[in-house]
Amino acid sequence: MARPRTPLLSRERIVTAALALVDAEGLEALSTRRLATELSVSGPSLYNHFATKDDLLDAIVDSVMGEVDLAMFVPGADWQHALRAWARSYRAALAAHPHVVPVLAQGPGRRPNALRLADAVYGCLVEAGWPRGQATRIGALMRYFVTGSALGSFASGFPEDAALYGTDYPHLGEAHRLAEHRASIDQGAFDLGLDALLAGLAGRYPTQD
Repeated sequence: MARPRTPLLSRERIVTAALALVDAEGLEALSTRRLATELSVSGPSLYNHFATKDDLLDAIVDSVMGEVDLAMFVPGADWQHALRAWARSYRAALAAHPHVVPVLAQGPGRRPNALRLADAVYGCLVEAGWPRGQATRIGALMRYFVTGSALGSFASGFPEDAALYGTDYPHLGEAHRLAEHRASIDQGAFDLGLDALLAGLAGRYPTQD
């Protein structure tokens, strides 16, 4: 029987299947045995591409970082415009893959796409005139804000049982309705926070001589 022209496995195929599994069932569902079953291969064959589960997890998280648009970071870009567009793209990527957010929040590590992202943000700020120390802190601040917004939904955290609130919580009489407006509330909160954050930074922007 002739050998197949393309290998049964590739890093890309493994990462795609692993991310789909994590998206559907969470990080706890990811195991070598389960992933091998999803790919219809033997478990040991996965180790030809990833030495450890942590290596695979890094690749999964970095693939999500690869979905973040960095096209706005061009020479001479307005730093506020660039940060706003990037933050929205960043949040959209995390919203599409919420189960990876806790791992991603730990920092870029050795992940190429994550390091490319950090380099683009930092480079834009320094080129715009921010001192290097401030640029570092702003990059950290933006990451805290975006990843924090993706960790969970504020609106969906309120039970839909109207009787729960009663007279003990007089200002939460409509809280039972928040969950049904989750998307607009969470997106509106993110946009409001992003506007406030960028306006605050603009007020601290160093004057140019």
